Amino acid sequence: MTQARFKIVFNGELMPDISLETAKENLVRLFKSDHTRINSLFNGATVDIKRDLSENEADQYLKALQGAGAKVRKESDLAASLSLVETDDHREPGSEAVSNVQMTCPKCAHTQAKAIECSVCGIVIEKFIARQAMLAENPPPAATPYATPKAAVAADLPEFGELKAFTTDGRIGRLRYLAWSMVLMLACMPLFAIAAGFFAASEILGGLLMVVVGIAVAVVGIMFGVQRLHDIGWSGWLLLVSLVPVVGGVFSLLLFIIPGSTEANRFGSPPPPNSRAVKVLALLWLAMIALGIIAAITIPALMGYSGSGL
Repeated sequence: MTQARFKIVFNGELMPDISLETAKENLVRLFKSDHTRINSLFNGATVDIKRDLSENEADQYLKALQGAGAKVRKESDLAASLSLVETDDHREPGSEAVSNVQMTCPKCAHTQAKAIECSVCGIVIEKFIARQAMLAENPPPAATPYATPKAAVAADLPEFGELKAFTTDGRIGRLRYLAWSMVLMLACMPLFAIAAGFFAASEILGGLLMVVVGIAVAVVGIMFGVQRLHDIGWSGWLLLVSLVPVVGGVFSLLLFIIPGSTEANRFGSPPPPNSRAVKVLALLWLAMIALGIIAAITIPALMGYSGSGL
């Protein structure tokens, strides 16, 4: 007994809550076809999308096409005929007749006589359509901005990033972070001195200038800190940890210790090599820190020694 065959029929109706343009785009992707061929399915006439299918194959097509937005239906097929993508894998045994019917490859759009395989790209038509139906039924998870990049982040990036001091974009290394902080400190000292001079003449004006200079220095310092965190590969929002008592002091110290990545990361290319000026300023900052530690240790000891001598 011959097994029952089925066909997928479409008359242009859409599934609920699916727009016409969305359905057309989904069908273009599903069949790897062009918009002209897909638009012909929506002319109001009843079209046999696929014919001569087993019940299992028909159910797969039905689910995939309905998922794409086309309100198709499954009907019994009494005789094989043309379909959107023609195949001849259901010929009767011994039949060697060559069909004059033309078909278009769903992958490369090559037009040829009806055949099992495409003569240009070599795909097996029926297997390709079945795979597209499976992908439509079980689409891969959508990419999100929070997912880990699967491509090399340095594919289209320059060898070194551009240095910009007054921004939260980009990356700077440990020595440059020290050097820029030193420059910021040296630049703000005369500004605070000027504000102090105005404070002697007018407390309101001097206090206002102190606040403005303090905010400006804090903003620039935050920009430097964010770029330092980017060099490590961390989000700039982690700079808020420095506001936590005790923990913030340890975290700030880590910015001077943890090296940055030598390759591009999600924040861009690595910073350029340190110049001589950067190295000198960084060493000057380290020297000031060392002198401050020594002074903090020795001065109380000297004061205690002087007091005991009295």
